[in-house]
Amino acid sequence: MKLKKFWDNVQRDFRLFIFILILLEIYRALFIWIMSDYIAEDSTAAQIQTALFEGLRLSLKTAGIVTAISFVFVTFLGLIPSVRVFIGAVASLIFSILFMARFPYYQEFNATFGIEVVRGLNDDIFSILSMIVQEYGLLWRLPLAIFLTLICIAIVSRFLMLKTLPLPDFKNSFTKFIFTAALLIFIGVFAVFVRFGGSLTYANGIHWENAAVTSDNFLNECILDDGQAMYRAYTMSKYMGAGIISGVDENKILESAQLISGKTDLIDDNLAPYLEKIASGARIEKPRHIFIILGETFMQWPLLGKYENLHISDGLKSLIAEKNCYYSRNFMPNGDFTSVAITGMITGLPEVNIHVNYQPKTYEQVYISAAAPPLRKLGYSVDFWYGGMPGWENISKMALAQDFSTFYGFPDLNAPKLTTWGAKDEDLFKAIEKKLDIEPPTVHFIMTTTNHPPYKLDLAAEGFDVEKILAEIKKMPNVPNAETLAVELGHYWYMDKVITEFIRRVSEKYPESLFIVTGDHAVRVDPSTHPTIFEHQSVPFVMYGAGIDKEILPPDVVGGHTSIVPTIIELIAPEGFKYYSIAPSLFESFGVAFNNDVFLTESTAGKIDSDAIEILPHVASADLKSVNLAEERANAEKVISAVRTVTSWIIKHDLNFDINQ
Repeated sequence: MKLKKFWDNVQRDFRLFIFILILLEIYRALFIWIMSDYIAEDSTAAQIQTALFEGLRLSLKTAGIVTAISFVFVTFLGLIPSVRVFIGAVASLIFSILFMARFPYYQEFNATFGIEVVRGLNDDIFSILSMIVQEYGLLWRLPLAIFLTLICIAIVSRFLMLKTLPLPDFKNSFTKFIFTAALLIFIGVFAVFVRFGGSLTYANGIHWENAAVTSDNFLNECILDDGQAMYRAYTMSKYMGAGIISGVDENKILESAQLISGKTDLIDDNLAPYLEKIASGARIEKPRHIFIILGETFMQWPLLGKYENLHISDGLKSLIAEKNCYYSRNFMPNGDFTSVAITGMITGLPEVNIHVNYQPKTYEQVYISAAAPPLRKLGYSVDFWYGGMPGWENISKMALAQDFSTFYGFPDLNAPKLTTWGAKDEDLFKAIEKKLDIEPPTVHFIMTTTNHPPYKLDLAAEGFDVEKILAEIKKMPNVPNAETLAVELGHYWYMDKVITEFIRRVSEKYPESLFIVTGDHAVRVDPSTHPTIFEHQSVPFVMYGAGIDKEILPPDVVGGHTSIVPTIIELIAPEGFKYYSIAPSLFESFGVAFNNDVFLTESTAGKIDSDAIEILPHVASADLKSVNLAEERANAEKVISAVRTVTSWIIKHDLNFDINQ
């Protein structure tokens, strides 16, 4: 009698497995069909079939997890059969909600669910929810997900209640034993087959790490069902918690320190001598005020010639055209998130998958590479200005713990909130200007907020013609939602305008000022469904002010966020001034810049953990033949490994080289 019940339950569990597997495959196919604009032009029908088949294999795992819950609680522990229906209903609800959320998520990040999900949990939840409602259609996507769930429940409940095959009529106990043994062996083998994604061995199986089997990034992301994509986000979060990132090798800390410093003759078990820099002497007169402006989503591609008809970056371009301005296109943000950019600027630490702003060490001691100490030593007050709330991501607490003089956030601006993220950029810069007359010589780190969803700015009132830019956007290839992009670029235009006007006003009143303008990240707004690596990741580097000219640095020098403060020090510090940094100034650039995912050299942009690499669009045609992609990657990987190893060591350990500490 027990075998009969077990046999019946096993068949119903298998039906639940089939239902979930088919549901995931249907959602995968629908997503590919609806989002077909994101498929690369050179992708073939065979590649789509490969994505569907490999996705089906990967979804065996997800369906297997759901089925395992039913097997344990209903088949093994003997709970009532309706529990199995409940499990199917809950799974249907989860996958339907994730299916609807996948569309705006992919449009935002050019990827299925990843580490951004976990990052969002550390954000202001109310702000995130407000953004999802206003920008990403929660109020219509959620009801549609519930409607899909109801259809699924109707199907799965009927499917699970259908009659099962009867237990064979055994003539003797031996035959029954053989059947039972065979059934258990089959279940075990089937479980292994499902666990490894359609294989009986790990080596031949499919996992989210090796699922990118086509040449099309979109199709590769579609191979991951939403369950596997969320598992990827969870795994990445674990990696971040443990500081796991490619290239870190603590057994090579000394070699890494020597490589990034160029000092091989030091016999010391402490990192400090390798990070010590000695300024070669001031190149410009010491500015009264220095402004380091991080523009929210200030991506570089609108400044490129191919997008000049959009006219959304004319302000910054007008500054770049002046003789007292330097501009590099070969510049990388510290990561894909605002918080990563800010933590890198404050601490001088490149991103190594560790939430520095949540490390106790950050609030107990000042990092040797921190930005504020050398600037204060040069006689400056060091202030941080942020248009949002000071408590967001512990930014205020971290800045003050890392020796900043003052932190100004939204409550200090005496301005209305534009969105849940903070005040208009215009109000932020007005508040800064009011302080300049009474401030001592000051370095102002400034983080803007307006160019961020939800996009609430009245663009018409600000003087931006949405219809005009919409007409230009519609001429661009592979733009899936021109209306949305027009609004996004309108907010970029506003940021560009406000920053430029601020620089011109302050320059007129305080001509001895120095301005650095860059972006916190580029990821979020792309010019097409198939942006280049360079377009998707790079941000501008603009240096403007008295004493600056276009020859002060090599053309298109390669650098990133953590090179900015060392560059300022080398501009203004007297000869012999000592300071510490991991990244060199732009006067001594490595020739390599990078963040979590991408590296940049003088000639190429490439992905760190894949083979993808491209030649930069501004490399002269005459120089193309001299670009060796393999050598560019090899050199970049060497630098990345050394910098990441030293950075990870500084965060996790004391400065000495005791491997056993």
